[in-house]
Amino acid sequence: MTPSLPFVALVTCFNDDETINFGATRRQVRRQIAAGNNILCLGTNGDFTALTFEEKVRLAGEVVEEVAGKTKVFANVGTPSTYETILLAKAVAKLGVDGLAVITPYFIGCTQEGLINHFTRVADAVDVPTYLYDIPARTQNHIEPATCATLAQHPNILGIKDSGGGKDSLDAYLEIANARTDFDVFSGPDSLVLYALEHGAKGCISGLGNVMPEVLKAICDAYDARDTAAAQEAQDRFTALRVDLYGLGYPPAMVKRALYVMDASVGASRQPALLPTPDLDAKIRRILEAHLITA
Repeated sequence: MTPSLPFVALVTCFNDDETINFGATRRQVRRQIAAGNNILCLGTNGDFTALTFEEKVRLAGEVVEEVAGKTKVFANVGTPSTYETILLAKAVAKLGVDGLAVITPYFIGCTQEGLINHFTRVADAVDVPTYLYDIPARTQNHIEPATCATLAQHPNILGIKDSGGGKDSLDAYLEIANARTDFDVFSGPDSLVLYALEHGAKGCISGLGNVMPEVLKAICDAYDARDTAAAQEAQDRFTALRVDLYGLGYPPAMVKRALYVMDASVGASRQPALLPTPDLDAKIRRILEAHLITA
């Protein structure tokens, strides 16, 4: 059995003037490497919608450089238009990433035929392995299982990140992957890491892993070692933090602010994202302490 692949959807760190703090971001990269996790940059937790084209390319390059082959690096290159997505995919592919995640177009309503055309054109344009990225709550476009099955036949589309939030979409994608040898599923919901692995997922791409990197890795390691009790214990700890932290608001914003409470160099997100308050920070600090995380 090949080892499971835990990825963390890495945060992007900002200075007080909202410019990217590349040094702080690199420190977060090193933190994940030390824990044994792989990295997805430019994802939802990385504030990708607030970054310019040039910033995305530079950030991906800095992450690849910092990783230096110690772990895998995926980069999300999805934008609302197929044209810009292809431009970004080509630019990022040159940097040495191991895979390109392509989030479904957002703002623009798409038919399933439109999604097939979009992802096919992107995958045709690059040699780097391409992964679908479904997160309908944020994009309002959902990759239906039949569409996923069609796209799985493309030789350069090697998997999907499922951030649908529930077992229904995850199970449907897993059914497709389990019938093939060339298509993998990466689970997005932090509460379903172990469930996904037990049902055939290749790994996970977690936002909460920014806060609890070692626990995320522990779930995967215990599963790989067939230590069911240890895997469940780690998953329960991960889920408990998820319930408490995400109960305060929008999950990526809570992850980012939790990291800020732990290390102020992480910075806040670009506006108009969450405006932190002392009261919120106090609540987050109490949650981190309750879960034995140094704040």
